[in-house]
Amino acid sequence: MVPPQLQRRGGPRVHRRREGRRARLAAHTEEVRLPVRSPVTLALALLAAPLAHAGDRPAVPLLPHYAQECASCHIAYPPGALPAASWLHLMQNLPRHFGTDASVDPATLKQLSAWLEANAGTWKRVSEAPPQDRITQAAWFQRKHHEVPSASWKLAAVRSPSNCAACHPRAEQGDFDEHGVRLPR
Repeated sequence: MVPPQLQRRGGPRVHRRREGRRARLAAHTEEVRLPVRSPVTLALALLAAPLAHAGDRPAVPLLPHYAQECASCHIAYPPGALPAASWLHLMQNLPRHFGTDASVDPATLKQLSAWLEANAGTWKRVSEAPPQDRITQAAWFQRKHHEVPSASWKLAAVRSPSNCAACHPRAEQGDFDEHGVRLPR
């Protein structure tokens, strides 16, 4: 308690005797108990632990057409790496896809576009479209790779920042965890 001389007005103390945090509780009031520490609680905690890293893995399996069409030239980038607007723009411009003609039939285009839009990144780091809709130009990509020396991007095994699999051995499975990075020499 604060001594009376430190209070603005020197009056009675804040609480009278025997009044405090538990004043006026009924005699029959039950205590709130924490969850019982038991083997069941432990088992539930162990089962839930892998879910803590679920953000490191693709939320949805890759669409077969997406893997077939897109992974024929580069890795099938996770749809969450770009916002829906970027995917839509990329899909509308497949005849001029970064210097190549990546056209697909109309049915496949419709299916891929719908899937990419439904699974596009929605969290803060991908909220705005990167310049030229390039994943490697996105602000989050630049932040994650700012420590990579510029000489590393020029190595024969890497060639460019878009070659994720050069440093991320599990990129094909959508695993870009920084603890699994292996820089080529």
